[in-house]
Amino acid sequence: MADYALAKTGKLKLKGEKEKSKKKKRKHKTQDDDVAAKERQLDILKHGGWKAVDTFIEMTGSVAIEFGNSAYVKALDNGLFTLGAPHDDGDGPSPEEVLTAIKVSETKIALKSGYGKYVGIDKNGVVTGRADAVGSMEQWEPIFQDGKLALLSANGCFVALTDDDSLEANSKVAGPSEIIKIRVQLNDAEESSAAKAARLNEDEGDVSQVELNYVKKFQKFQDKKIKLFSGEKIDLVKAKDEGVFHETMLDRRSKMKADRYCK
Repeated sequence: MADYALAKTGKLKLKGEKEKSKKKKRKHKTQDDDVAAKERQLDILKHGGWKAVDTFIEMTGSVAIEFGNSAYVKALDNGLFTLGAPHDDGDGPSPEEVLTAIKVSETKIALKSGYGKYVGIDKNGVVTGRADAVGSMEQWEPIFQDGKLALLSANGCFVALTDDDSLEANSKVAGPSEIIKIRVQLNDAEESSAAKAARLNEDEGDVSQVELNYVKKFQKFQDKKIKLFSGEKIDLVKAKDEGVFHETMLDRRSKMKADRYCK
């Protein structure tokens, strides 16, 4: 498979172009859909109930990053990552291979390891999990194209495995080494849209609610009172649009001198 640059593209629609009739292909399409559905079901069973996502909306909650066949990215206690051993058919990822995906914008996610740290990259493009909050370097953009998926980092490069099975992001194009699968547990993937809408997490709600969620989570509460930054909320709205929302919240919390991660 030749290397290719991933891009968000779509079919051009020319003015006056007539849409071709698809009635004759309906029977073949139904058969193809049935085959594809069976293949997806077999794939889920093979991976212990973990489904490979094919849309951004599915990327929330517990996820695992798969390279190759049934081998997942594994968090280490030193803040680095490696590739775990391949699993047998029917086995899902191990606990240390499970990350938590949190949507931070319409196109980007943050990833948190089982050690409670956010995944980012350093100045050399090495993937690390050592951040206590989501800044610009802890945001990832899943790129889908031609049925394949690659993960774009904050430095504009795609995540890949090195020869020693560590993770880095130093390639501007996505070739075979950068192609991954992100898997979610079947129950999470099949969760109804109504249930998803009802389930709140730290990053859901308006900017005021999200900031309050994080203050409650990290504030030390010496005097049993919640301390919120008194600055304008419009700054948070602007920061969210610019992709530096969590970084701005961290800065606001640090000014209150009441946060266990802000000095």
